[in-house]
Amino acid sequence: MVRINKRGNVYQYQFDVAPVDGKRKRVSKSGFKTKKEAEEAGTKAFNEYNQTGEVYKPKEISYSDFLDYWVKNYCEINLRYNTVEAYTNIIKNHIKPRLGAYRLAQISSNKLQEFINQIYVEKGFSKEFLHNILKVLKGTFSYAEEIEYIKKNPASKVKMPRYELNEEGDPAHIFTKEEIDMILNRFKDGNHCIYYAFLTAYYTGLRVSEVFGLTWNDIDLENKTLTVRRNIVKKNQNGGTKNRHISGKSVTVWYFGPCKTPTSYRTIDIGDTLVKILKDYKDEQEQNKIDYGETYMKHYKKEVLNPHTNKIETKIVNAYAEIDVALPEVNLVFLKDNGVFEGTDTCKYPFKVIHYELGIDCRFHDFRDTHATKLIENGADIKAVSERLGHSSIKTTYDIYVKVTPKMKTDVVERFESIANF
Repeated sequence: MVRINKRGNVYQYQFDVAPVDGKRKRVSKSGFKTKKEAEEAGTKAFNEYNQTGEVYKPKEISYSDFLDYWVKNYCEINLRYNTVEAYTNIIKNHIKPRLGAYRLAQISSNKLQEFINQIYVEKGFSKEFLHNILKVLKGTFSYAEEIEYIKKNPASKVKMPRYELNEEGDPAHIFTKEEIDMILNRFKDGNHCIYYAFLTAYYTGLRVSEVFGLTWNDIDLENKTLTVRRNIVKKNQNGGTKNRHISGKSVTVWYFGPCKTPTSYRTIDIGDTLVKILKDYKDEQEQNKIDYGETYMKHYKKEVLNPHTNKIETKIVNAYAEIDVALPEVNLVFLKDNGVFEGTDTCKYPFKVIHYELGIDCRFHDFRDTHATKLIENGADIKAVSERLGHSSIKTTYDIYVKVTPKMKTDVVERFESIANF
């Protein structure tokens, strides 16, 4: 119901909307010269608010509160930690501010399409990020329909705005031999951890979370194989201190997580070059343990219960070598000289150096892109490359990771010239 109040010399309308976090919430607007103007504007706004969706069962829950319910009861149980974090940020920064005050059952397909279109026009987000926002919308309303909070999913027919194709928009960067040399030479004598991590990614095509999830037990230097058994996952815990690497005091906590897909679990062959490189690095680590002695950081596996999924997870805990820890030790591969493990955060500063000092605009994932592209470019079997990358199909390898390079274009012409017979 619309209420009209006089504030000084002007009139204001006001009406209640869906509660958020259990607290009363209302919409109001002031500045009308007459009571009639306020009544007309207030009635129009109230009717628009009440008629934006198809009501199936009278649910008082706001979309804001339902989003929280969805995250807790669906996302945290069924999705990976990083996915939940990404969805939570999208909800907080983009969905709740614009749609949170509406009742869940009010929201229509038209309202959601307007929301997506406005985000597209006003924010200029990439196609991938806008698609993630739409995934959250579709996911929440699909779940609401499934548990019978609404009769019909209003997000099912919402479509992505059209993005113009832009050949320059591909974020992948295929490294040249000169660029690889520049990067490796820059870190060879300083940051040994990142130097060997870059080399491993370049020679294997592993994802960044796979590289930093490796232990020495995964690498068979005699038989020249490397096995991907896990990912490394970063989570945050409450509190914080500058002593960020001491177990129990850090904001960042590392876990062993499952691989991205079933086919990501794989054993690949590695060549003599990488075998020699890793042997040298392992010898260097053993010497570091001797040099640092009791202050060398060791790492252990601790089984903990995930309170959201009620499943056991493997947490990595740290302690100086002088401390006896009654847990299985884990021999992580890519560590700082003093044994400290920073996971994928190891790459943060080096990539600033690569971007601003060396002038190469790239990502860690580009080592994977380059590995796949160079193999295909030089005639490697696409099926073998697909299995090496841990893909479920050859199509994935072609569509996502294998880029057309100038050499490929030239080879196409030369191959046809050789068979044309003119």
